[in-house]
Amino acid sequence: MALFRRRRSSDSTAAIAAFWDAWPSLRGPLAEAASSETPIPEEVAERVTALVRAIHPELDWEVGPAPSRPEGIEDLDLSMDVDPGKLLEQLAALDAPGKLETPEHALTLRPGASDDARIQSERWSRSAPTDDTWAFLPVRPADHGRLSGSVRWDDHELDLSHVAVSLRVDQASRRIDVGVYHPDNMFLSEETRRGLAEHVVLLALGEDDVVRWVGQVTTLDESPLDPLSATAIPAAVRQMIDFLGGSNDGWVTLSGTNLRKEQLVFTARHPLTRRDFPAFTLAVHVTVPYTGKDGEGQPDETSAAAMQELDNRVERTLGDNGALFLKSTLSGISERLYYLDPDSGVLPEFEEAFKGWSEGTVKLRSQLDPERMVFGLKLRPHRRFFQG
Repeated sequence: MALFRRRRSSDSTAAIAAFWDAWPSLRGPLAEAASSETPIPEEVAERVTALVRAIHPELDWEVGPAPSRPEGIEDLDLSMDVDPGKLLEQLAALDAPGKLETPEHALTLRPGASDDARIQSERWSRSAPTDDTWAFLPVRPADHGRLSGSVRWDDHELDLSHVAVSLRVDQASRRIDVGVYHPDNMFLSEETRRGLAEHVVLLALGEDDVVRWVGQVTTLDESPLDPLSATAIPAAVRQMIDFLGGSNDGWVTLSGTNLRKEQLVFTARHPLTRRDFPAFTLAVHVTVPYTGKDGEGQPDETSAAAMQELDNRVERTLGDNGALFLKSTLSGISERLYYLDPDSGVLPEFEEAFKGWSEGTVKLRSQLDPERMVFGLKLRPHRRFFQG
């Protein structure tokens, strides 16, 4: 096992490189503390904190048990952007669990609400060493298993299986307000109650989805009239997305006809937040001409088949280093907007994937765009159809 082999040839910042250079000396003390459930030695904790804050001043960190691997076919990621290699690994793990042992420990960075910190935590995770004992998580994930157990909070032992929540959709902010009730709330200080409520919502959704979808988190003195379990929060989020104009597959398609009776087809990811694909900060605008057109200017059967083959080739090339964000097709031109991880080195291979296109000259234009302003500009003419 190449324990400290880097998965990426370069890191996004010198601070990330410095962290992984220091990791061999930190690994043992952190593992010992995690296994024995004892405090991390102060000197080690201070050193880790300094290294993490050098990556981004708003990052925090924690050590704990690693999350379990998917246990069933329903847990597999079958989205169009999943890396085929990763999907094959997951399928193999279902038949032979020993091939993908769950790491024992997890070192997790905590970016909180800062999108900039979230970008850096993703770069840190993507450049992590291969380690069978440790998982390196860029953000705290959801953990419904812990919602059925107990937690010690400010010297109180609290059974989270007794939690009940109320949910309210705020259409103006496109977020969900969550009220959290625990029978012991009457005995807890306001600070403890609030900390416990936020902890419950975090376990229910994970850190990214809390930032994406949760507005206010409040504590309740009495059980809600229509109480829900905390594990019902993700389903409520999905219903809200549908209600506010999202779609089940994460894409929305619009079509219309111009004065020349030519059809425009516009497809974009929606809803999309900065928490989606955080490492993808290089915008690449691609123009692909096509010669075979039907009566409305859309690709005919031959050109459509060729473009699908092209799309498949590009998707395989990108893997988990980039993704298509939007595509528009009108009168012989298909415009695409991709975002790539600039530290992955995939750009030359991405450009190569378009070479040999037989229906015209493909044009590519790239720029760093961590705020995704290009995506916003492309979306602006169609904004009203996406309800904000």
